[in-house]
Amino acid sequence: MTKTITHPQVTGFFDPATHTISYVVKDPDSLACAIIDSVMDFDYASGRISYHSADQIVAFVQSQGLQVQWIIDTHVHADHLSAAQYLKGQLGGVVAIGDQTFLIQKTFARVFGESSDFPTDGSQFDHLFGPDETYQIGSMNAVALSTPGHTPACSSHVIGDAVFVGDTLFMPDSGTARADFPGGDARTLYRSIMRILSLPADTRLFMCHDYGAGERPIKWESSVAQERASNIHVGHGIDEDQFVELRQARDATLKMPALIIPSIQVNMRAGRVPTDPVNGRPFLKLPINAL
Repeated sequence: MTKTITHPQVTGFFDPATHTISYVVKDPDSLACAIIDSVMDFDYASGRISYHSADQIVAFVQSQGLQVQWIIDTHVHADHLSAAQYLKGQLGGVVAIGDQTFLIQKTFARVFGESSDFPTDGSQFDHLFGPDETYQIGSMNAVALSTPGHTPACSSHVIGDAVFVGDTLFMPDSGTARADFPGGDARTLYRSIMRILSLPADTRLFMCHDYGAGERPIKWESSVAQERASNIHVGHGIDEDQFVELRQARDATLKMPALIIPSIQVNMRAGRVPTDPVNGRPFLKLPINAL
C-alpha cells in the first residue's frame, strides 16, 4: 500500500524591507499550525522596532481560527530580526530552533561583549530541536532536518511534502546561501543541500529569501526537481569541489548583511531585544571592527 504524504497548507508573507518570506504552515486535518521565520520590523536610522509584518501573520491566524503550536526559526538569522516572542505573546506557541544554536551564541557573545550571565546554552528558546528530530503539527509529522553550512546551526523543516529550507537554498536562478559566516563551511553546505535534493522530486521547497533575480517577480516556492535541474550553484551536475570553488569565490565579494548587528543580538535571544543593564531600556551594541 502506498503511504499518503500530507500536503500542508502553506501561506507566505513577504517582507520587502528584508526580502524575507515568513510562513504559516497549517495541518489540513485540523486548525493546528506552525509559524516559520517571522520578521520584526526595524528602522536602523531611528533605532525603532515595530510589528507591521508580524501583525499580518497575527491577523491571518486569528481570522482563520488557527491554533499556533510552534514558532520556529530555521537558524539565527543575520539579515532580519525575529518576531518570535511578539508572536508568542499574541498567539501562544513554542519558540524553537536547532540545538547547535549554542555555537552561534558562544561566538557572538564575545563579539558583543556579553556579560558572564548571558546563557550560551540555547535556554532562551522554549525548545531546541536535535539533529533530525521528529515533531508534530496537529496530525502532521515533521522533521527538523539538520542542514548546516550557511551557519553551523541551520535546520530545514520537512513537513509532509513541503520543506522550509531557511537560507540553505534560493530559487534556481539565485543559487544558494553564503557560507562565510563564523562556523559556516561551503563543503558542509553542499552536503546539506544534497540531503534536501535527495528527497522525492515533487517535494515542494519554500525559500526564506528572494531578491527577484533579473527583475523577475518575487517567488518563494520551488521543487526538488527544479533545483536539481537548474539551480545555478548546485544544478546541472555540479559536484562538491566545483561548488566549493564557486561558493568561496562568490562569498569573497559579498558585504556583511545590512542588519547583521541588530539581528544577531536579537535572534540569539529568541527574538528578545537586549536591555541596558542600568536602566532596563531596549539597547543594542555596535562593536567596531569586529565583523
